[in-house]
Amino acid sequence: MGEHYFEGVEKLVEVWFKQPPLDDEADLRRITKEVWDKKLQAVKCEIISFTKNSEVDAYVLSESSMFVSKRRWILKTCGTTTPLNCLKPLMKLAADMGFNEISDFFYSRKNFARPELQLLPHRMFCEEVKFLDSIFEGGQTYCLGQINKDCWYLYTLSHPEREIKADLLELPKIEQKHNSDADQTIEILMENLDPMVMNVFTKLCCQDGKEATVKSKIHEILPDMEIDDFLFEPCGYSMNGINQLGEYMTIHITPEKEFSYVSFESNVALANYAELIQRVLRTFLPSKFIITIFANKSSEAYATMRELENTTYSQWQRADMQCCNFPSYNLLFATYTACRENDC
Repeated sequence: MGEHYFEGVEKLVEVWFKQPPLDDEADLRRITKEVWDKKLQAVKCEIISFTKNSEVDAYVLSESSMFVSKRRWILKTCGTTTPLNCLKPLMKLAADMGFNEISDFFYSRKNFARPELQLLPHRMFCEEVKFLDSIFEGGQTYCLGQINKDCWYLYTLSHPEREIKADLLELPKIEQKHNSDADQTIEILMENLDPMVMNVFTKLCCQDGKEATVKSKIHEILPDMEIDDFLFEPCGYSMNGINQLGEYMTIHITPEKEFSYVSFESNVALANYAELIQRVLRTFLPSKFIITIFANKSSEAYATMRELENTTYSQWQRADMQCCNFPSYNLLFATYTACRENDC
């Protein structure tokens, strides 16, 4: 038998469509769970739980999460899933719903710990870029962090004249437009976590997701979120939280000591994320972590992201920080490691 390993690092796809000017009824949430079940087969994952409110549909998957709102689709999957294989089917589904223009597109992930275990087209970032370039014209690619250590890859379309290669999709021409809605996303990717904390996310400690959520105090990170959680057998944990504003948070945990990994993500609108980051870190106690924050010009977070340059965390020291300015978004990237004695 081969060595057991699970890749906690997730692949994150986010697509924003432009609301059709003559069709305010166009809505991605009209796509049924049965249709998603079929489309997610190409990703190699399945739906295990579902919640919704008036603003967003939230799916817990066998490997992470999917969020669907009126004109935004987010798919976040870990392990050896293949989320980019769902992209062309998504575009066709969206066209059937009346969406013929994209306003923003993002694909991002941290570097894999075991890239050789991944499947096409996810074995290398250059492979993923080639795949995305076969769909989009003029995608922009970035690598932030240290290429030989911890880094984070991004593929995005953020320039007004970029287009999808509609002839490949047999869809009407799809033009890139600016998104005027306030939008922000914070992601905290944590590794080498406290073993006592990770033990909570095993069936040896908790019977179900709800017990793990309460014991870990995950429900206190953003208290207004309605939580849908799941504890896997024999270990592993996933949760989605949604509120009435259409904001979400999602946490996914690989607790095994040899390759422990936790991801936290939310689009909650805050002027300053410092306190939220502190709550997440106190909950999981990682030895190292990466923070990424996206905010567009309509978001209250846009002007305040640089405040994090002067924010310190008592148990961790910053190893790297980079900022990128896109036409409609700012991006902050930072890496932190646990302090050695006398370092902090």
